[in-house]
Amino acid sequence: MSDHESFLQDALARVRRGNLSRRGFVGAVTALGLPAPMALQLLTQAGLAQAQPNFAYKPTRRGGGGTLKILSWQGPTLLNGHFSNGSKDQLATRLFYEPLATWDRDGSLYPVLAAEIPSLANGGVAKDGLSVTWKLKRGVSWHDGEPFTADDVVFSWELLRNPESAAFTVGTFAPIKEARKIDSHTVQLRFEKPTPAWYDAFVGDPVLPKKHFAAYMGAKSREAPANLKPVGTGPYRLLDFKPGDWVRAEANAAYHMPNRPHFDAIEIKGGGDSVSAARAVLQTGEYDLAWLIQVEDEVLQRLEKGGQGRVEAAPGGDVEYLMLNQSNPWVEVEGERSHVSTQHPLFRDTAVATAIAHLMDRESIQRFIYGRGGVATTNFLNNPPQYQSSRKGEAFDVARANALLDAAGWLRGAGGIRAKGGQPLKLLFQTSTNASRQKVQTIFKQAAAQCGIEVELKATSATVFFSGDAANPDTNARFQADLQMYTITRGGPDPGRFMELFCSWLVANKANKYLGRNVTRWRNDEYDKTFRAAETELDPVKRAALLIRLNDLVCSAHVVVPIVARPKLTAMVSKLQAPISGWTVESGRIFDWHKTG
Repeated sequence: MSDHESFLQDALARVRRGNLSRRGFVGAVTALGLPAPMALQLLTQAGLAQAQPNFAYKPTRRGGGGTLKILSWQGPTLLNGHFSNGSKDQLATRLFYEPLATWDRDGSLYPVLAAEIPSLANGGVAKDGLSVTWKLKRGVSWHDGEPFTADDVVFSWELLRNPESAAFTVGTFAPIKEARKIDSHTVQLRFEKPTPAWYDAFVGDPVLPKKHFAAYMGAKSREAPANLKPVGTGPYRLLDFKPGDWVRAEANAAYHMPNRPHFDAIEIKGGGDSVSAARAVLQTGEYDLAWLIQVEDEVLQRLEKGGQGRVEAAPGGDVEYLMLNQSNPWVEVEGERSHVSTQHPLFRDTAVATAIAHLMDRESIQRFIYGRGGVATTNFLNNPPQYQSSRKGEAFDVARANALLDAAGWLRGAGGIRAKGGQPLKLLFQTSTNASRQKVQTIFKQAAAQCGIEVELKATSATVFFSGDAANPDTNARFQADLQMYTITRGGPDPGRFMELFCSWLVANKANKYLGRNVTRWRNDEYDKTFRAAETELDPVKRAALLIRLNDLVCSAHVVVPIVARPKLTAMVSKLQAPISGWTVESGRIFDWHKTG
């Protein structure tokens, strides 16, 4: 064990004993030259962190704020985020359904339906890592007036862990052996094994009402009317919903937080594109907030000069990355393309996959497209700092890519396109319709052409591309292409659950309605074993090393080619005050949004 590791473990032990304050721990860690977020995350992993308010809510009464208008250029298609892999649906879901806690901007936990955050100090987190006990807030009611109780939490676990329910969040709930009701407002989650990430379940992911989902267990989960007509505990109640177009909601007069919500109504409008969304806020002031801005920074700076609003950048763990399909999208097995039993005819040659990694010009992409909205990276995990790998990755190098293909026997033929064994080096590269992403596609295609790789580009409407429609062949989860690119929202500072994106047991397929998180269809025994080890490692320093190993495995195998680490960019009018966290969906604290002046 290094001196560094020994110091951190000793300091954490002193915090547990009460011999060192949390503030003192943060000061000691930063004195070592490490950033404060790392100290906060180590405390969180050890069950020692306490949420500290970092946002002042000023309204002194409920309502009176008029209508808040949000422009979501990817229109929501479902109002239950458990059954969708699109963050556009998560955005709308949080108006209605709520979690026990959410992640604050600084990486600390903020209680929502919980009365307090569990910790070792208050007895909520078991020392052996085998359980966590949540005390629930009393006096909370669902939108239909029924009380929120421990029964709803226990039921939600039963519904979502059931493989037949095909929940996108199944990996979060599967490790829980039992959700046990202690009393009407206390729930204990018991784990199969020691679990350092006890905060995965019900943090960010909402609780569902037993009354409205009990008749839709298992395979019938998608048929529940409450997926489209939510009956939640949230600050807003549904008025009208047209999938892909709009969501309209009114203030919940019985909301459980005092003086909230501020707005009398909320409208989320879908459609358009990211540029027009930013313009509608920053230039014309027609809307109050534009979600998930992915626009060239040069354009954003010009729009901000209009004086109507500003762009907020919330640091987090999101990364824009290229995926190499590990299955064969061009053959059909058992009525399914990109079947996990197949292997990609080109990427099984490591020379091809490595060459592709050398063809991503990240520096130009950061400089000319993303600016403050993206930092060039060759790693999948980039933040918080304790999870950053020393791995350098493949630099942009067309000459090196050509040399690799030459050595592997990929010869140029007619039109300069390479081929080997009668197989031409032609690729279909898909992503969502977005000006920035189309420019990245073009940059990559131009570099690939210099290597004799023919690339066909495809862009699909984001509303379709990120939908949970299992029958639609154009979704990202179906992955009926060779390459695809996008960002998946990270669900918190701890990357443990984020890295299940590459676990073999979560391969997206027809059986799980393509909601398995592993859309690349990669399977690797060492990766699986390392992931399982990280799940149960209670030592935060050793666990960080295991998670870094996961990053190195998936990146070195060129299953993914990371491009830029992305903070969450949100455009909002000048008077809007909205605490946006980069560690959860932007509407995670929608109950605190208000206007000043």
